[in-house]
Amino acid sequence: MTLTPQWLDELRSRVTLSTLIGRTVKVTRAGREYKACCPFHNEKTPSFTINDEKGFYHCFGCSAHGDAIRWMTDQRGLSFMDAVKELAAEAGMEVPAADPRAAKKAEEQASLRDVVQGAADWFTQQLGSSNGAPAREYLAKRGISEATCKAFGFGLAPESRSALKEALKKFPTAMLVESGMLIAVEDKEPYDRFRGRLMIPIRDARGRVIAFGGRILGDGEPKYLNSPDTPLFDKGRVLYNLDKASPASRQTNRIIVVEGYMDVIALAEAGIADAVAPLGTALTEAQLGLIWRMVPVPVLCFDGDAAGQKAAMRAAMRALPLLRPGFSLAFATLPAGQDPDDIVRARGAAGFAEIVEDTQPLVERLWAHEVAAGPLATPEERAALKTRLLAHADAIEDADVRHHYREAFRERLDALFARKQPERAQRQPWTPNPPRGGGNRRFGPDPRLQPPADETRSIGQAGISAPYVAALIGGLLRFPEALRRNEEALTRLPVSDSSDAELLGVMLDSAMRQEGLDCEGLLAILEPMKVYNRATTLLRADGMHFSFNRRLEGEEVDAARETALRDLDEYIGVLVTQPEIRTRLAEATADFQRTMDDEGLARQQKLRAMDEELTRRLAALSESSSQ
Repeated sequence: MTLTPQWLDELRSRVTLSTLIGRTVKVTRAGREYKACCPFHNEKTPSFTINDEKGFYHCFGCSAHGDAIRWMTDQRGLSFMDAVKELAAEAGMEVPAADPRAAKKAEEQASLRDVVQGAADWFTQQLGSSNGAPAREYLAKRGISEATCKAFGFGLAPESRSALKEALKKFPTAMLVESGMLIAVEDKEPYDRFRGRLMIPIRDARGRVIAFGGRILGDGEPKYLNSPDTPLFDKGRVLYNLDKASPASRQTNRIIVVEGYMDVIALAEAGIADAVAPLGTALTEAQLGLIWRMVPVPVLCFDGDAAGQKAAMRAAMRALPLLRPGFSLAFATLPAGQDPDDIVRARGAAGFAEIVEDTQPLVERLWAHEVAAGPLATPEERAALKTRLLAHADAIEDADVRHHYREAFRERLDALFARKQPERAQRQPWTPNPPRGGGNRRFGPDPRLQPPADETRSIGQAGISAPYVAALIGGLLRFPEALRRNEEALTRLPVSDSSDAELLGVMLDSAMRQEGLDCEGLLAILEPMKVYNRATTLLRADGMHFSFNRRLEGEEVDAARETALRDLDEYIGVLVTQPEIRTRLAEATADFQRTMDDEGLARQQKLRAMDEELTRRLAALSESSSQ
């Protein structure tokens, strides 16, 4: 039987080590790790640590160290294969049967690791030789110390088409090509891929060299060159410096994502060790998953120029479908034309930390990007902004997060396009002018003027009264098709009760995502949410005096349904319009009280008539349902 390294790694990744050990040893959480008294020697103070992220345990007292399989063999006394079979059964994996081809593939991959490690060692030797003087000068000019060079494994690929090939001649040429060290061109002899470049090893999460990045030392393109994808290296699934940043993040509780590996190295030189970088591509879903395993809200710190901001938005778009409660992105923007190296040189690590601490949440980055995307002078342009924002929200797969993004965008849109009220100077109470010569006063209290009641002054802010909102939501639950055609009006409705506002928002989101939704389908969507109980309560309250709150019964169900839908549409129009009319009426009344002119009186009376007409329409809707 042959077990490949890949299969064993998958098995280890499916086992939660702290849970496995916790079955026989009492473990307690300590930050992002777990601690216990070591089961391999007697101790009173816990020195045995368990790291689920890296999948190993370690005792600082007796140096016991291992993974899930080692735990089963050393602590349980099982043989290697028995341990593997027991863990595989719990993890839902099948132990592979003997396969000579799989064994050969595993052997070849192990050999590829030998190739790239041999190349890394040779590159390091070249940097220290006389050939490496220009590269060493470049590193010194960049302020990179010898200790940092050693820590990151810097090397040099000399300007030669065959030097590396000759140095690694103990490996077959085909293996050198497969590892990405040589380029094979048809009808030509394979030659060195990296020539005249400063070499930077790329390591996996366990610190093993799997590929290289090379920066050109002279003129030429490309400035940076990475290894191609190989059996060892998939650039979309690897983050540069992950092996060093992961333990550093446990101390800082953060991860900083920068644009390139030279940015990572410059930050490390300044003492900032918790930085990673993608490898020449926008952040992928796999890379986001790696980052979120370390911290829930990583900081993306890209350049302030157009290219940097495009990279930030690409990352935001990739992240949207993957968002879940508590997990998001934050954005810190560098000044245009400056990279992390410029910042730490000019302002030190503290200056860079100030930039990283001044972050912008993902929702705010999306909002700012779309608002700046074009003019917003016309209704069409404003509608386009709303469409773009809600499309971003709809890309989120998690229902709760999607709902809150839609609400956040709606709140910002309402604030952005709210009608600005003219500022008025504070007025003294009005008093009539004294009569002249005993004649009539020109101004006096007008019997036609009816000051607005307190309810009229505040209805625009206080929202619709609870019984009216209950009738509305109950009707929409019975007839969800009204949600889509009244979306714009319903988003403007001032609902004062937070639980009813949340329920209405979830219903709108559901109707926008699924066309043709009926009552049963809407309830199925709401069932796992906390708003479900409120929805069923309103649906059962069918004694409210509106046609759309009644059960459809009898022979003329179709006619009753048509009437209910027509009444519901009209009811929504009244509920949305009346608070706006009453707010304008309060303003007109205050203006008329100040000016006492005929034009102000006419405006006030017109608005009052409109308000009364809306009240009559509400009454008519209630009366018609009882007939």
